[in-house]
Amino acid sequence: MIAIDNVLISDEVVQEQFVCDLDKCKGGCCVEGDCGAPLTEEETETIARIYPIIKQDIVPEYLAEIEKQGTHTTDKEYGFVTPTVNGGICVYGYTDDAGIVKCGIEKAWSEGRIDFRKPISCHLYPIRITETPGYEAINYEPRETLCKPACKLGRKLKVPVYKFLKEPLIRKYGEDFFNALDTIAVEHFERNKFLKGG
Repeated sequence: MIAIDNVLISDEVVQEQFVCDLDKCKGGCCVEGDCGAPLTEEETETIARIYPIIKQDIVPEYLAEIEKQGTHTTDKEYGFVTPTVNGGICVYGYTDDAGIVKCGIEKAWSEGRIDFRKPISCHLYPIRITETPGYEAINYEPRETLCKPACKLGRKLKVPVYKFLKEPLIRKYGEDFFNALDTIAVEHFERNKFLKGG
């Protein structure tokens, strides 16, 4: 376990390797799960604010779900979450010409129409954050079958989880946090390499 300020990071975040392989998983993390994407309270307000702008891009069937459920809903375990269609795909998802499920919110952001990229829980996947009084815990939680190609590609390219998620980690915690994590990870790697006689 790595501790930086009030954040506890699982060793797997620096030890394991991961690179999304969308051609293989087809964006399944936007479809599979017990509920929609976890949201912060601030994100629920942001999504409500940008909804009139992204509304035009939402699949009509999914739009009906938003009109019924709202721009966010709640889950007993995760609190605020994005609504889903029949417990499956996120209402903000869409399928591109290659059959890959992508984020409609992120599409609008990439086109410069909104200033919010996507929920931080989506941006940080496959790591999950658990908040408790006094600290936050960061754990590596890829889906066993769905993320198998991403784990394989990560090992092939030798990209640690935290480096693959550099941008969202900086977005969430800042550059100083990421640099501290990187320093610890490099020292950890070199120490293990030395202990193994590498």
